[in-house]
Amino acid sequence: MESAALSQIGLAGLAVMGQNLALNIAEKGFPISVYNRTTSKVDETLDRAHREGNLPLSGQYNPRDFVLSIKKPRSVIILVKAGAPVDQTIAALAAHMEPGDTIIDGGNEWYEDTERRISEASNKGLLYLGMGVSGGEDGARNGPSLMPGGSHEAYLNIRNILEKVAAQVDDGPCVAYIGEGGSGNFVKMVHNGIEYGDMQLISEAYDVLKNVGGLGNDDLAGIFEEWNRGELESFLIEITSDIFRAKDEETGNGGLVDKILDKTGMKGTGKWTVQQAAELSIAAPTIAASLDSRYMSGLKEERVAASEIFKKEGLKEDINNVGVVDKKRLIDDVRQALYASKICSYAQGMNLLRAKSVEKGWNLNLGELARIWKGGCIIRAVFLDRIKQAYQRNPGLANLLVDPEFAREMVQRQAAWRRVVGLAIQKGISVPGMSASLQYFDTYRRGRLPANLVQAQRDYFGAHTYERIDCPGSFHTEWSKLARKARV
Repeated sequence: MESAALSQIGLAGLAVMGQNLALNIAEKGFPISVYNRTTSKVDETLDRAHREGNLPLSGQYNPRDFVLSIKKPRSVIILVKAGAPVDQTIAALAAHMEPGDTIIDGGNEWYEDTERRISEASNKGLLYLGMGVSGGEDGARNGPSLMPGGSHEAYLNIRNILEKVAAQVDDGPCVAYIGEGGSGNFVKMVHNGIEYGDMQLISEAYDVLKNVGGLGNDDLAGIFEEWNRGELESFLIEITSDIFRAKDEETGNGGLVDKILDKTGMKGTGKWTVQQAAELSIAAPTIAASLDSRYMSGLKEERVAASEIFKKEGLKEDINNVGVVDKKRLIDDVRQALYASKICSYAQGMNLLRAKSVEKGWNLNLGELARIWKGGCIIRAVFLDRIKQAYQRNPGLANLLVDPEFAREMVQRQAAWRRVVGLAIQKGISVPGMSASLQYFDTYRRGRLPANLVQAQRDYFGAHTYERIDCPGSFHTEWSKLARKARV
């Protein structure tokens, strides 16, 4: 093929995310080749490229023609289901690629699989990137947040394309080279863990406003719309307002959200985040609570049965007994509780990223990660700019909560936060995310915890020793002997 006719980049895997990202790349002026094992997907993408502006996109129907249609050194993005399909796609394409070519996996992949593939690609002379892509179908088409990690040389080969394709915010495109190895996939995984926390906290705010405040969907739509003009401004708050406005067109009766079964799905990244937090001894209770809540939501039949059993045993539902409520104060209290809880969730995610960065030597720039999450991605929010500034002021910040600005805000909001959690507990409404966030804050801010008793117990039954506050060293006590002496 003549060099002039070759595409600048290729993309394999044409489900909706793949199609949309390919069309985004083409729309930014970069000729792209696309390939999918199911050929109808290639035709569908070609048709869309024609309809959406005669975009410079060419379709290929087998791996060899696809690879050979791309200018050297070739860069190929793959967007297929994580796991074995990624390895199968790599094998099909790598058979026709040459040393110096690059493979970019844009799926939600386990970071250790990416590190294995980096090694395998290197043995063939190929470069490899594991790139987190956030923003869903709309982000892929109009500008996602991109988190590429792996070969820096590979990143430089496609940097100009990624910077044009990514979401654009006031301080640049929402893409940056994350670091070596599987760092890009790990950062995307933690992003998703924070997203789990965010969504859980918003659902708890909804539950309290609806079942304590007695607010309907139209009221809730207005409240969330107003919140989206202030400190809570974010993609998730914005779409929540839209959700409350949507009517059920199937029945023509009431809001669509009320017809949705209360079982939450998941794809695994939240579980991975909690597992990694445990492995690294990082407290992430808000994210863990959000994961547990999804598990509990899956027990729909058990929950319905349990509800009937406890009613028969005399448990009265206080949840529907709204009584006299100062709705204006409740709405403002919930806003403050939601904000403070969200900061805790982000703090936990950032601490996990730092710990993994130290373990792996990735040298992650937490302020830059906050910056590239400001646009395109699901957790984009106005306060990410302030998180970026906090880490710029102090790159060694021990915890986001102790940044002077955030510390001040947490203190200012704690009274409202406690009122909301206390009221929810009183009414029998579960708020595991807000409760976990508040307990995280209360535990972290205390100079002394009852852990001294736990350590004494460990020493009593297991001779695990303990440290003293008044002198250095490890100590063991024959506790039962001391107790017998004390009884005499």
